[in-house]
Amino acid sequence: MSGVECRTECTWKRHIAEQLKQRDRVQRQAFEEIIHQYNRLLEKSELQAVLSERLQTDKFDSHSRHDLSPGHDGVRSEALLQEMAQIKIKHQEELTELHKKRGELAQSVIELNNQMQQKDKEIQANEAKMAEFQQQISQLESECRELRSNLQDLETANQTLKDEYDALQITFSALEEKLRRTTEDNQELVSRWMAEKAQEANQLNAENEKDCRRRQAKLQKELADAAKEPLQLDLDDDIEVLSDDTAEPGGETSPGKTITRTPSKRASQPPGGLLDSISNIFGRRSVNSYGSSPESTEVHTGVCTEVRVPTTALHVFDAHDGEVNAVRFSPGSRLLATGGMDRRVKLWEIVLGRCELKGALTGSNAGITSIEFDSAGSYLLAASNDFASRIWTVDDFRLRHTLTGHSGKVLSARFLLDNARIVSGSHDRTLKLWDLRSKVCIKTVFAGSSCNDIVCTEQCVMSGHFDKKVRYWDIRAESIVRELELFGRVTSLDLNPDRTELLTCTRDDLLKIIDLRTNTVKQTFSVQGFKCGSDWTRVMFSPDGSYIAAGSADGTLYVWNVLTGKVEKALGKHHSSSINAVAWSPSGAHVVSVEKGSKAVLWSDL
Repeated sequence: MSGVECRTECTWKRHIAEQLKQRDRVQRQAFEEIIHQYNRLLEKSELQAVLSERLQTDKFDSHSRHDLSPGHDGVRSEALLQEMAQIKIKHQEELTELHKKRGELAQSVIELNNQMQQKDKEIQANEAKMAEFQQQISQLESECRELRSNLQDLETANQTLKDEYDALQITFSALEEKLRRTTEDNQELVSRWMAEKAQEANQLNAENEKDCRRRQAKLQKELADAAKEPLQLDLDDDIEVLSDDTAEPGGETSPGKTITRTPSKRASQPPGGLLDSISNIFGRRSVNSYGSSPESTEVHTGVCTEVRVPTTALHVFDAHDGEVNAVRFSPGSRLLATGGMDRRVKLWEIVLGRCELKGALTGSNAGITSIEFDSAGSYLLAASNDFASRIWTVDDFRLRHTLTGHSGKVLSARFLLDNARIVSGSHDRTLKLWDLRSKVCIKTVFAGSSCNDIVCTEQCVMSGHFDKKVRYWDIRAESIVRELELFGRVTSLDLNPDRTELLTCTRDDLLKIIDLRTNTVKQTFSVQGFKCGSDWTRVMFSPDGSYIAAGSADGTLYVWNVLTGKVEKALGKHHSSSINAVAWSPSGAHVVSVEKGSKAVLWSDL
């Protein structure tokens, strides 16, 4: 038995002894007076017996004396008789008093016996309780022994886990130090590689610019020479125009050139108009920041062949851990990107009607608000709630640029058509133009209201704002070209493939198409049940501009026909919360919608 058990046993034994002493003191005090009176009664009984014996002795002596001296005086005998009578009376009185007290004491004894019986019953009840308590004590001691055993086991397991934790901590520290050294080496290698790439890009850009200037100078010279030559043509005659931008030194056309014929009315146009037209054709897009012309990257394997109106949900999946804010297809329809409040951009590949995760782009410190691919699909731009925009390379999932400078969350960011610059719009009521070559902000425009979405053409940026206005900005002039006020807060903007019409979504539950040539509302789309769910609800044209896809606050996906202005499809039962954004694949085969929950739905006509 351990020391704790010994102390426990001594404690309850001492407690029982104290209880017995307490009971002895209480019950002894109740019966002490009875015992005292009983002793007095015994003493008086003994005294009475002594007196009776003495009286008998006196009588015997008297008779003896009487017998021995019968001639004594009669007076003396009478006095003796009187004395004896008085003594007898006194003894009778004492005897009566003693009998009376004896009865009282007997009654007291009966009462005390009753009390003793009650006390015995109480003692028996207390003994039963003590036995019950003793049993409980035994059970509790058994539980205590079990708990001590469990405690020892837990202490042993805890010590084992602590030793394992210390070992893991040492291993973690070593790995962390190794990771730090590896990260430093990686950063150094990346810096060197980026410097070399920047140097190569600068050299290639310089060569491209030099070649472009040489070709333009050559073309202008040939056009000037052609303009100086007199032409005698009839109105019905045609002239031959070279479709290429270069000519051989001897004036001969190269084998790769094609000849087109245009009506002779164009020959009457002034040289300046022809120059402007050709300049527009060749100056539509400049060389991008990564050393390749966007014109060479506009043709992808996923170009639109036939737009399919979605009718069936092919795949419903959890895209992010929380709200999904943005979705976008790559230009070739090969990849799908989603961005959510879990601070990640995830890349998915559509395989046999399902979206398979390819990887995740990390580095953002807050939720993603918008996503944009460059025209080649090699880079991905994402705006974030941490006041920054970031660019990743799609192939290796690496973060390339972090553009900071806004004082509020960035709600939209878009590549310009040259892929060398981007425009970002923020809650801080400013738009910023960034140069990716120098990685700096080259212009900041104060818009006067929070910018919710942006779209871009060659030299114009269109922004939708919280103050219900759509603003058109000239990048070169850094000023508002014009603006159009709608009836609700603008949540989304999108351009049709011809870049002649602008689709807007507003919080008054209306979708409008604006003719950019006249700056007027051309069409308005609405339907009972469609409600814009948030200030960043995104809508989209189909790749051929024939349809519009938009998500409602009740989780229903609506598709309108632009030609008829009517709802083509209303697809529900798959989203459990408001749809935040939709994306139509450039091939026209799939539509993806994302919600305020964590789900994304892949739609098609299959």
